[in-house]
Amino acid sequence: MASTMRPAPPVCLCGDGAASSSSWTWVGRSRISFSAVRRPRIFDLAIRRKNRVLKCVAAKAETELDGGSSSGTTVEEAPPAPSTRPDEKISSTISQDSSSPISSWLYPDKEDLPDDKEMTIFEHLEELRERLLLSVGAVGVAMLGCFAFAKDLIMYLESPAHVQGVRFLQLSPGEYFFTTLKVSGYCGLLIASPVILYEIIAFVVPGLTLSERKFLGPIVLGSSILFYAGLAFSYSVLTPAALNFFVSYAEGVVESIWSIDQYFEFILVLMFSTGLAFQVPVIQLLLGQTKLVTGDQMLSVWRYVVVGAVVAAAVLTPSTDPLTQILLAGPLIGLYLGGASLVKLLQAGETS
Repeated sequence: MASTMRPAPPVCLCGDGAASSSSWTWVGRSRISFSAVRRPRIFDLAIRRKNRVLKCVAAKAETELDGGSSSGTTVEEAPPAPSTRPDEKISSTISQDSSSPISSWLYPDKEDLPDDKEMTIFEHLEELRERLLLSVGAVGVAMLGCFAFAKDLIMYLESPAHVQGVRFLQLSPGEYFFTTLKVSGYCGLLIASPVILYEIIAFVVPGLTLSERKFLGPIVLGSSILFYAGLAFSYSVLTPAALNFFVSYAEGVVESIWSIDQYFEFILVLMFSTGLAFQVPVIQLLLGQTKLVTGDQMLSVWRYVVVGAVVAAAVLTPSTDPLTQILLAGPLIGLYLGGASLVKLLQAGETS
């Protein structure tokens, strides 16, 4: 049986346009196909994409060439903007907001900064540890010295109560001993306060500007004077007034025999809270020097200050009698008004 050859298959185009054909032959009843080897389809896609990119580039170049010939001018590229460092960006941002008193206090001018030695964080921590040890050592030595004269100190602090006819007793075996420790601790802290204050100033002063260092001395001196004035005021005015109120109120009903521990807890808390309350002008002066609050603003809120002084006196005084609260609220209001007037005078002198 004669076999006939089939017609050749259609020509197949590859990705690059080359022609390749497939030949067919018959061997007996079997058909064997010798197909041409094709490139993978990924090659065809890559070539097509390349052609499209070349066409786009040619069209863009032709457009630019037409535009340049019609206008007759060449477009020059703008020079790149100079790069700014992060610190320059921060300084420019700060200069834009230099009117804010908080930003001017956090970021002072370079001319106002002292030429001190810069220290690492570990060196600061080491210095802080040394100054804390010196302060604790000074308090310990002062407490030991006060403990040696504990009886004299207790007799001196008992004198306002003895004037009112009050007697003291010991309700537990170690009450008087622990009272002497408490009195020695408070007095030792009071005596060692100049050393503590000096160590605090020595640690803080390298971080202050030249203008801040100018009013550091007056503030420290004024704070010390006001604190001791508060102690003296509490011992000579507040304590006798409070004791007289309690004794006269209970007269004829009960005999005034008090626990020595509770009496000293009352008088020591009253004295130290009064000394701290007398620091109001110092806080006002700090706020005025940093330009956070003006003297006129302080004087404009005097009504709220009166209410706040009465509330503060009720919180600071351990007694609940109204006489002691009024006696403490009056000096607080006077100190606030005096501090506000001083801030107003200082700010008026700076502007003039």
